[in-house]
Formats: sequence, structure tokens, C-alpha cells
Amino acid sequence: MELTGRVALVTGGKRIGAVVATELARGGADVALVYRTSRTEADDTADAVRSLGRRALVIQADLTSADACERIAAEAVRDLGRLDVLVNMASRYQSLAFDDLTPEDWDDQLAVDLRATWLCARAAVPHMRRVRGGRIVNMADWVAASGRPRYRGYAPYYVAKAGVIALTQALALELAPDQILVNAVAPGPIVAPEGTPDEEFARVEQATPLGRWGGEIEIAKVVLALVDSDFVTGETIRVDGGRHLR
Repeated sequence: MELTGRVALVTGGKRIGAVVATELARGGADVALVYRTSRTEADDTADAVRSLGRRALVIQADLTSADACERIAAEAVRDLGRLDVLVNMASRYQSLAFDDLTPEDWDDQLAVDLRATWLCARAAVPHMRRVRGGRIVNMADWVAASGRPRYRGYAPYYVAKAGVIALTQALALELAPDQILVNAVAPGPIVAPEGTPDEEFARVEQATPLGRWGGEIEIAKVVLALVDSDFVTGETIRVDGGRHLR
């Protein structure tokens, strides 16, 4: 897909999402950015998009709400004219010991990482059908893509991301007749969470065959490649520096 003159909707406009949005704009797309609480970061990303000569729209929404997902897709089309690309970046990452895990914790994790991914796709598809095709790129995780959990304390997160992979495959099959291609990216050691101790940072480097963290741009490169392709659908691509090999 040629990005010039297209419109992309990116949920999550900070850190990795900010770089993805900026690179989509660099490729020629106008970008709608969705945030829940991080308004300043979303505005900064919108400014970066505009500095590249593209239009930007910032929308606040709780993506666990079906009505909110319908609204953001409609607002993107209303203000930017169409919708061609959806990048589901919104996610929660938190550690909870099994004995401390509540039903509410479980539901909250799956609502953000899995249910919202489906709701946003559901809202975007009618608009993509009107322009005769589109691209949906979801965010999984390298651990889920490896097919087995590796860390204790992340059961809901692991299950949600494994569900995203399954959802990606199911949507790819369902939407292929509409020429809507659906894929997922499974990040590994891209950027360290805020507050990561130096010792943990170094341990991750040592456990990664390439010996380093990747940086946000590596996710953006793969997102753009998946958007560009006219024949890849239903795939989950690990971007983990070979981390899954150990």
C-alpha cells in the first residue's frame, strides 16, 4: 500500500507508538492518534507528524468501550477523510503474582490488550471497506509468539497477547475478501520500561543474541513493511534480536 494520501489510526501515541506514528507520516500518511491519559505525549507526537507536512488528529478515548472505538474511527474519517491503516498499539504491562491476581485484574488486562484490539478492528473495517482495502497491524509479544510463557507474574498479559496472535489470524481469514490484510508484530527487548535497573538492562542485553536493545524504530520499520505488503496476512513477526532462540 502506498501511504501518500492515506490515513492511519494509531492507538497509543507515546514511546513506540510515537515513533510508529511519525514514521507513517514520514511515509506520506495523515495520522489520528488515540490516547487515554497521556495527552502531552500525544500532542507532542501530533506536532512531529505536522512537522513532516502531514495532518494529525488527537483523540481521547477509553478503548475498552465499544462506543469509544466506534467514535474514534468515525472522528478519524470525519476529520481526515478516510481510514486505511489501523495500528493497535495500546497495551498494559504489569506484573502480578498469581496469589495476588484478582478477577478484576484479569478482566482489565484482557480488556485493554485483546478486547480493545478486536473492538478497534471492528470499528475500522466498515471504513476500510469503503476505500476497498486496508491494513491492520496488532501488537503481540515475543514471549507469546514463542508459544510458551517464560516469566512468572504475567499470566493475564501472556494470555492476552497469545489471544492477539489468534485474533490476528482469525481476522486475516475473515477480512481477506475485502483486501484488508491483518498482521501482528511481536516486540522483544525494544526499549526498557521506565525505572529498569542497570543490572536488569544488562541482563537483557546478555540474553539477546544480538547483544543490545533494539529501539523503537525497529518496530516502526516492521509496521511499515507490513503496511506496504500486498500479500502478507495472518502473520506474527518477532522483532526481538533473536531473543526467542535462547
